[in-house]
Amino acid sequence: MSDARTPAQIEADIKRRRDQLAETLDEIGVRVHPKTIVGDAKAKVVSSVDNTLGRAYVGANRFVSELRGQFVTEDGSPRIERIVPVALVAVGVVGLLVVGSRRREH
Repeated sequence: MSDARTPAQIEADIKRRRDQLAETLDEIGVRVHPKTIVGDAKAKVVSSVDNTLGRAYVGANRFVSELRGQFVTEDGSPRIERIVPVALVAVGVVGLLVVGSRRREH
């Protein structure tokens, strides 16, 4: 099989391949450049942190919703039978802390 291309066609093909090679080398140079590597690493860290914070937010939101469900009915009215005992315990703990801090002062 003979190559029926003219010298001008061969030169044009060589030029086109050189241009493609130069473009490929430029892309490789950008990819392995320290700034690109650092930028990619930063982007991965930011993405990971965003993902972690997102999961934490969803978890906290779920916890708050479940906790709220313990003290509020589905229609939004407070569950007094659950709120009063918790409030009494909170007042008792605060009272003990106040008494304890006054005893340390004397």
